[in-house]
Amino acid sequence: MTITAAADGSALGNPGPAGWAWYIDDQTWRAGGWPHGTNNMGELKAVLDLLEATAVDADQHLHILCDSQYVINSVTKWMPGWKRKGWRKKDGKPVLNVELLKDIDRALAGRSVEFEWVKGHSGHALNEAADKRANGAATAFSKKQDPDVGPGYGGSGPAPSTAAPTTAAPIAAGPGDDLFSLFDQAPAEPAASCSTAIEETVLVADAPGATDFEQITAREQALLGDRLRADPPSAAELLHPDFTEIGASGRRFDRDQILADLAPLGDVDAEEFIADEVSPGAVLLQYTTHERRGTVHRSSLWVQENGRWLLRHHQGTVVGAER
Repeated sequence: MTITAAADGSALGNPGPAGWAWYIDDQTWRAGGWPHGTNNMGELKAVLDLLEATAVDADQHLHILCDSQYVINSVTKWMPGWKRKGWRKKDGKPVLNVELLKDIDRALAGRSVEFEWVKGHSGHALNEAADKRANGAATAFSKKQDPDVGPGYGGSGPAPSTAAPTTAAPIAAGPGDDLFSLFDQAPAEPAASCSTAIEETVLVADAPGATDFEQITAREQALLGDRLRADPPSAAELLHPDFTEIGASGRRFDRDQILADLAPLGDVDAEEFIADEVSPGAVLLQYTTHERRGTVHRSSLWVQENGRWLLRHHQGTVVGAER
């Protein structure tokens, strides 16, 4: 027999009031969250709680539906290497959300578990049900209310915890080869947290009634900010699964390479944003940044999938040194 469930997370502001949920049917689901957390914490916690709740039926195959490729890749592709390196990435930097990942690793022992990626907000019944409950929990915490935790799995297990999970320290590194990558550059001093302006632009992206241009430019600026760059899993939520980048060195990098080396850029001023719709659901954004290494002309291709803008490709060219 196979147990099929969807697991999802939600964060208002990311980070902000956060929720998580897993869903099997209307009589079998559970949700919870924290006053402050990230979307990826919610995604991981949903999987962890599902594993723990269904441990009473550990002899059955568990089929987990996720719309987070970060979760699936973390568990099925990256985690074995992280464990061998003492829960550090290949560059020696600490893995984010490590306590949740360690708990998932323990909960997977002896289980038959299959992960399947599904597109979020695409009408998938189980995914939509989990998303609704995770968002409901996050909304409850934003209002300082207790969330609806649901009936659970056969009535087993304690109520979900609202304690904030332990997270790894932010990553500190030097300026990148381009918007995301750190290749071909000398290291620099760790950068400070992102500015209030960058934090506000993330909120603009999710504001009701925001135009496509506002959403895209807000996300682009957030990806330049140190707070988001110090949290690669959160940055990954803005990248298309097939994202590519041509760095200032002329090298091509894929999504996994970029996320593995993402780190703060330091002081970056962005200006002269120009957006052109190249086709329905595809916008070319061009702008200029001024940073430590000079002036950079940048181009980003954003595509819309299921009502959400994702970065598909980025390229930057250094045109002069700052004096």
